[in-house]
Amino acid sequence: MGSGSTGLKVKPESTVRRRFDQLMREIAKFGAVGGAGLLVNLLVFNLVRHVTGLQVVRASIVATIVAIIFNYIGFRYFTYRDRDKSGRTREMTLFLLFSAAGLVIENGVLYVATYGFGWDSPLQSNIFKFLGIGLGTLFRFWSYRSWVFKALPAGEAVAGAESILEAAERQRRHQHRVNR
Repeated sequence: MGSGSTGLKVKPESTVRRRFDQLMREIAKFGAVGGAGLLVNLLVFNLVRHVTGLQVVRASIVATIVAIIFNYIGFRYFTYRDRDKSGRTREMTLFLLFSAAGLVIENGVLYVATYGFGWDSPLQSNIFKFLGIGLGTLFRFWSYRSWVFKALPAGEAVAGAESILEAAERQRRHQHRVNR
């Protein structure tokens, strides 16, 4: 054994394991933002319903829109802050499009329960609102990560990292010359 060697062989982390870990972190962050958005959605729903007297589904749509705004901020600046930021107009357009589809899924469940089956007590409305949010969330997770907050292609990420390292090296050399 050479000097400085521990004799231990370290296996490089497999690509599958690394991707799995990355997906788990993404799901956790998505869940944190989504959990906070769920609370915002349910709180606004119940507040609007009791204060304004709006019909159940209309109150739910107002709450869903407030939660969509809250969630965009959380997703852009927390969950997907490392993703491509170059096409904000495209990102916002797709986010709103897929959020609208999620809104239809979420509130469609509540609509069917309320007007199709007559289940409209506050408890029943909250249960079906929650169920609708769950189904809408599955759709949103898939669509946001697939279409809205796209990962940078590996080549761009590597080129970006290399340019940062090159700039740091140039700065270090410049500082070395100045200090001589």
